[in-house]
Formats: sequence, structure tokens, C-alpha cells
Amino acid sequence: MSLAAVRPDEWNFPLFLHVLGAMLLVGTLLLAGLVLFSRREGRSGAGLGFRVFLLGVLPSYILMRVGGQWVESEEGFGDDGPGWLGFGYITADIGAILILLCLIITGIAARRSARAEGGGGTLVRVAGGVSYLLLAAYVVAVWAMTAKPGS
Repeated sequence: MSLAAVRPDEWNFPLFLHVLGAMLLVGTLLLAGLVLFSRREGRSGAGLGFRVFLLGVLPSYILMRVGGQWVESEEGFGDDGPGWLGFGYITADIGAILILLCLIITGIAARRSARAEGGGGTLVRVAGGVSYLLLAAYVVAVWAMTAKPGS
């Protein structure tokens, strides 16, 4: 039988930032997917989707990543960190690439949509699909961070 892990109080603020960023990231990715897959009166929602990625997903990702890195440096795992930590880094690093890709795709789709009514529909669907893929990966990462399998 093991007792709950006790951590120093100095770790609470960086952990709070990490968890806040993760919750905001999951929420804004869900919002981005909903916006990108909704069609209103022949419009694709590309402009709003771009703003959600730019003003919601990207800042929450940065907050999650900075908070996580800060907590990891406080705990001092070194090179032999637990498996759930490695999974978190993999999903975060691949997620950064995919978030930037979605930003670019939705930006292009928003420009096309502004020029021609309803333009950029395929790009919008691709970005929406990627946002749901990221959402699924981050939900699994949240599970791994809380359940800590293999620890």
C-alpha cells in the first residue's frame, strides 16, 4: 500500500499552470473542431476557426508546455523519467507541429473564404479533423498523466 505522493508547495503553482493550460487546450481544440465542422448559410467558419486556433489553442498550448516543463524541472526526473512523462512529451511535440499546421491551413482557408463565398471547404475539414485527432491524443495524455500507468 502506498500513500499519495506529497510534493513541496513550490511545485503547486507550476502544476496549476500546466493543468490549466491542458484544460484550456482540450476545451479550445473541441471548440475549434466544432467551429470548423459547422456550416452557416454556405459559410465555412474558417475565419472563426483561425481565430480560435490563434487566440485560444496556441496560447493554451504554450501555457501547458511551459507549466509542464517547469514542473518536470522541479521534480528532477533527469533522463530516466517515467513512461507517462515520455508519452506527454511525444504528444506535446507532435501536437505543436499539428497546431502550427492547423493555424496555417485555417489561415489559408480564411483568406480563400474571404475572397470567394464558401471557399476553402476542404482545408477547413482537414483542419477540423486534425483538431479532433489532437483532442483524442490529448485526452489519452490527460489519462496517462493522471493514472500514471506503469509507475
